[in-house]
This record gives sequence, structure tokens and C-alpha cells, in this order.
Amino acid sequence: MSENKEADKNSNPSRREFLKTSTIAAAGIMIVPRFVLGGKGYIAPSDRLIIASVGVGGKGQSDIANFNRSGKADIAYLCDVDDRQAATTVKNFPKAQYYKDWRKMFEKESKHFDAVSVSTPDHTHAIVAYHAMQMGKHVYVQKPLTHDIAEARLLTAAAKKYKVVTQMGNQGASNDGTRLMSEWYDAGLIGDVHTVYCWTNRPVWPQGIAWPPPQPNIPKELDWDLWLGTAPKKDYVDKLVPFNWRGWWDYGTGALGDMGCHLVEAPFRVLGIQYARDVQASVGGVYVDQFKAGHFPDSCPPSSHITLTFPKTNKTRGDVTLHWMDGGIQPERPEELGPTDRFGGEEGNGTLFIGTKGKMYASTYSDAATLLPKERTKDANAPQKWARVPGGANGHYAQWVEGCIAGYGKTELSSSFDVAGPLTEALLMANLAVRGHELPGGHIKMLWDNDNMRITNFDAANQFVKRQYREGWTL
Repeated sequence: MSENKEADKNSNPSRREFLKTSTIAAAGIMIVPRFVLGGKGYIAPSDRLIIASVGVGGKGQSDIANFNRSGKADIAYLCDVDDRQAATTVKNFPKAQYYKDWRKMFEKESKHFDAVSVSTPDHTHAIVAYHAMQMGKHVYVQKPLTHDIAEARLLTAAAKKYKVVTQMGNQGASNDGTRLMSEWYDAGLIGDVHTVYCWTNRPVWPQGIAWPPPQPNIPKELDWDLWLGTAPKKDYVDKLVPFNWRGWWDYGTGALGDMGCHLVEAPFRVLGIQYARDVQASVGGVYVDQFKAGHFPDSCPPSSHITLTFPKTNKTRGDVTLHWMDGGIQPERPEELGPTDRFGGEEGNGTLFIGTKGKMYASTYSDAATLLPKERTKDANAPQKWARVPGGANGHYAQWVEGCIAGYGKTELSSSFDVAGPLTEALLMANLAVRGHELPGGHIKMLWDNDNMRITNFDAANQFVKRQYREGWTL
């Protein structure tokens, strides 16, 4: 089925009708002018955002809950290809209409919502978000913004073309830590940064493995063909949904795609870097037994160390070298740390800036920003230049809701697509070097032509800049 019985028996309720039934009628009052109602807590219908959510289990479930906490959002429509994953959200929002196919939801309900939240696997981010923007809908898209570099460039341009309010779901971009480190850097507390390390304990899902054998029994609650979406047609395999898709290139973008937007956002803000000039990578090997190495090009590797060079900016004196490490690999501990001091937080994720006069680091979402030696942190004195986002990472959601209500260009968001697009492109460009390892001659430093979105010295890697969608799926 494409939608539930509730959607069938309600014939396209208008925005006003939805507000009456879900927001005002629930409070037992009629819509009357603001001055009659008065009171601090009243929010006029024009000051509310009606959201349609695509992908409402897992991360989508928490995204929706956070929009709802803003107090100014109405979750009007829900869409998920898997009824099992959607069950909790459907229960929590019983008045929201439920669909399985986002295309049918857009076709039937586009006049009745203002914005779309996209919390699907990476390979369907762009197609859902782009069609929403074409309809003039504001969009919130989970990280990474897209699966492909070409998609990221397209969405960045579309946000300006259609004048919609956008935000990527890297909540740390709204945390105090990234702003604090920017202020420390601008105050000259660590000198000129020339090297950055970002690392993660991801993957925490299988990578570097052979494609599993097909399973004949597709769960009745799952529309497998819809889940595949833009990806090539394949038989159903067990345990890919809802989590392990991250380790397969057809659907996910590996550890870098999962955590890169959280950890590399701070260097982008602090140093003003954008597009990398070159990239090289080394990846962890996989052995199917003690004598024979495995070769699994469909799967992301179990670990990698990627080095990107970013050109000089107006905040650096020269090029910046950024190291990305995943699979549990970490940089050498800074000498300023004591032998038992924690490095990068308990989550196994961190970002380290190395400057000419000192160092600073933070953990996941730029939490626990720290100058080294640590004693410097409490005495740090830097002018506050960045406004803080109320609620930090949790306020990331409310910031988008408020921005949508205010309208395009009225407020500055932490991770609007003009920021999130270049960040995502840099990370996906790094993945070109990772994937190049599976190709003959790919163990090189790859040179990137940003204007034309291509590797200039290894053409074989350019096949990954823009993948071919399955027939029937187009942007």
C-alpha cells in the first residue's frame, strides 16, 4: 500500500484544516485573532511550520522529535518504505498521514506542507531533496548532504535558485565548541594552523566484506524496490536495512560520509577552507584467510587514512593539510597531553588543530573544545565574535524551523547548503581516493579540478563523481 486508511479517507485537507484539527482543535479552541487570544504562549498559524518527513525511523525518528520540540512545527505527513521502522513515529503522531512512497506524498499533498525533512539512506538524499526544492519547499537533509559530488553541487545551486531555507543534519555545527575554537584561532592563541587531524572509531557496521547471499523472503512491511530507489536492482539481502547499508558504495559513503560532516565542519569554519586541491589515501586490507587477501570493491574498506590539501585562505598563511583517519586509527598523541589524559573524547572521535604557537582539539560534534596544554583553556581570553545557537546541537533543529518561518535570506543558519555543499563535496572527493585503491594504478595523489568536478590525473576515478541512477529515477 502507498498510504494508510487515514490518508485514503481524508481528501487533501488544506493547511487551515490541518491546523484546526491538529493544533488548535486539540487545545479545544477556535482560530481567532492574536489580540483576542493574547498571552505569551500563543503562536499564530502563520508562525508555524508544517513538515513532511521522508524516512521516519532511526535517525528520522529523532529528527522529527527535535522538530516537534521547537514548539513551532507540526508534523503533518510521514513517509517510510518500511512499516517496522516507521511504527513508533506513526504511533507518536497519530494525526499525521502516512505514505510509503514519497513521490505519491509529494503529488497528493504538496499544497499542504511547507518543508521536507529527509532522513533516508545516503543514496536517496538528493533525489528527495531536489524534488522538494523544485516545489518551493524548505529542506532539512541528514548528513552527508548527498551520495555523489555532482548531487551536492546540484543541491547547493538549487537552494539559491528556488530560494528555500536549508540545513544539513550535522548538529555539531550549532554547538558552542566550533564557535569557541574559531574565536581562539582568530585571537591568535595557537598561531597559524597548517595541519589538522580528524579521526573516528567508525565503521561500527560491517565493511570490507563480500556481498551477502540473497534472501528469498522480503519482510512484508518493507518495500524493497522503493528502498533501492536510485541504486541498481539487486535481490534482497538480510541485515542491509536499516543500518548496515552504510558500508556499501551503492547506498552509503562509509565512515567518512557518516562522521566526516561532524568532525571536519570545525576546520571549515575555523580556517575558512572549502575545496581541496588534491587527495591521497591508504586503506586497510582484508584477508579471507591467512594467505589470501580479499577484494571486495562493492564494500567500503575497514579502515583508511586520507590526506587532503586545501589551498591557502584569508585565515591561513599557507596550505592546510587535513588528515582523516577511520577504523580506530588515531594520530600520535600531542606531547602536551599527560600520559593518562583522554584524547578526543570517549566516543573515539576527535579533531586536532596544530598551529605555529599551539594546539587545540575537540571531540564529537566539536564538544569539549580544549586548548593544549589543558591549563590554557580556563584562562583563554578571546573576544566573542560568533552568536551562539540556543540549545547548541539540539537547537540546530529549532534554528531551521525558525529560519523557514522567517523566510529565505532572513536568518543565518549553521549548516545551510552554501556551507554544507562544499563540506560534503570535500569529503566525497576524499572517497574518490579510497575507491581508487580498488582500480589499477589508483594508488596515487589525485589532483582535483574543482570547477569541472573531475580528477585530472586519473580518469578512472571520475566514474564515481556522478553515478548513473536506475531506470525510472531521475533528477
